[in-house]
Amino acid sequence: MAATAGGHLMQRRAFSLLVITALAVALFLATVLHSIRPDRKRAFPTGAIRIGVDASYPPFALDDGGSLRGLDIDMAAAIAREIGLPAQYRNIGFYSLYDALISGEVDALVSSLPIDAARTDDVRYSSAYFNNGLVLVSAADSSPLAIENLIGKRIAIEYASSADSILHGWSADGVAVQRLPYELSEYALDALRLGHADAALIDNLTYRLYQRGHSQWSSASQFITYDLYAIAVRRDNHDAWQLIEAALEQLRNEGELARLIAQWV
Repeated sequence: MAATAGGHLMQRRAFSLLVITALAVALFLATVLHSIRPDRKRAFPTGAIRIGVDASYPPFALDDGGSLRGLDIDMAAAIAREIGLPAQYRNIGFYSLYDALISGEVDALVSSLPIDAARTDDVRYSSAYFNNGLVLVSAADSSPLAIENLIGKRIAIEYASSADSILHGWSADGVAVQRLPYELSEYALDALRLGHADAALIDNLTYRLYQRGHSQWSSASQFITYDLYAIAVRRDNHDAWQLIEAALEQLRNEGELARLIAQWV
């Protein structure tokens, strides 16, 4: 049964990789097939890049008494500098972000948005800049936790979370683990750090922030799922997409994107 569960996990991972590969190929082909050089004025006719952001999700974006700060804010500013235009931020409620983009109120959304295939008729996404998928965390000095070797292991999770659903799926596939539910993801990591669990299944953001607060604790992690954050522009504004994607790639190649992520997350 464990072999079957491992096979199912490999299929899920292969599917996730196929989705990521397909997105990468689509981005590449769009760039190659679009022979016209992107026009900055056509992309951003107001002379600035109007950024829509929901500043209620630290550390990506927060409103600090009228001043916006966070990873998304700094990254958008760096992209605007690469393009050569000022960034103007519009603090918009999360559920109104896409409406603001489609209506033309803003030019781009930089707001820790998961790539949503259901929106691609109207929206074009950049390449991903952060993966907030679930990670399987273990103590650094423990043996690597292959899925097929998790039978009987104590796995700490947040109660009723997506991690909880995955453990139920593993059990159905024959990988029966000892499920340790906690009220908060941080409590699940506490259980692992204190030796009350063999592993924790937690979203990547929570894990990274927890590490910052417990710098003396050594741990290891591996991605189990993918939840990719990207920048969104209107699908008909191909010039804006090209300019933003090129700037993001430049930040990635220069190591500036990694530096910003390490600073905030």
